[in-house]
Amino acid sequence: MKALFLIAEDFDDIQFFVPYFRLREGGGTVTIVSPDEDEVVGQHGYVITPDMPIQNVTPSDYDVLVIPGGRSPERLRLNEEAVDLTRTFAQDGTPVAAIGHGPQLLISAGAIDGKAVTCEPGIRDDVRGAGGTYQDEDVVVDGGLITARGTDELHLFCESIVAAVAARSR
Repeated sequence: MKALFLIAEDFDDIQFFVPYFRLREGGGTVTIVSPDEDEVVGQHGYVITPDMPIQNVTPSDYDVLVIPGGRSPERLRLNEEAVDLTRTFAQDGTPVAAIGHGPQLLISAGAIDGKAVTCEPGIRDDVRGAGGTYQDEDVVVDGGLITARGTDELHLFCESIVAAVAARSR
């Protein structure tokens, strides 16, 4: 499995590291991208150096896009390359997994219209306004879209990512 993690400043460190290590422990290869190659600092002070900038990504090389929450999705939705990359994954049917505030980027990419979605409760009205059906659930899987409410649901989020990629590869 080849996973692509998309982050920017103030990503939720826990929502990044738990899926990152879970996918690596399962034998996956993880690539981290950001709008540029500068170090990115998480909300709890962890520093990540991306493997490459967004513009160097070939989406067809990956099996899943993972979008951790925090303030990162809000910053990424202002970057057209991040929005276009997310839109490409969603339109191609490649699994896209977003947790917490991650659906903010999905909204900007037009990827939730007509989809069932969960998220950080503070953005549920944004989800509804973008045509998504908000569900107050731990994790919601709708086609290739995997969303989780937040950090407490990380174990289910990771299981759902692994299951979605496995199902797609059959």
